[in-house]
Amino acid sequence: MQGHLSVWLVKHGLVHRSLGFDYQGIETLQIKPEDWHSIAVILYVYGYNYLRSQCAYDVAPGGLLASVYHLTRIKYGVDQPEEVCIKVFAPRSNPRIPSVFRVWKSSNFQERESYDMLGISYENHP
Repeated sequence: MQGHLSVWLVKHGLVHRSLGFDYQGIETLQIKPEDWHSIAVILYVYGYNYLRSQCAYDVAPGGLLASVYHLTRIKYGVDQPEEVCIKVFAPRSNPRIPSVFRVWKSSNFQERESYDMLGISYENHP
């Protein structure tokens, strides 16, 4: 089952994979590293103006690494803002993902922390 954002992305020809919903009903999407920066800009323009958190984890020993972004649409007068979880997977042999620092400034220390802990290189990160 695709969520609201996934349907919108398909409608606009943006490549992604729906991973379903988490236990709170938040839509989770997978974005390829090479598409991440352009889709991040599109999501920001679409209204996801707040990066609630960014983290990274080891998917499986010797396998992929994941960078996870929790985004929120903050609007005046909205009690239950829309949220989405974005997962970007990178191979352990060359874990490179575009930085979204220029989109959401709050990713600065969080991407640095993911680099320090797992070695994911965030391209164009200051």
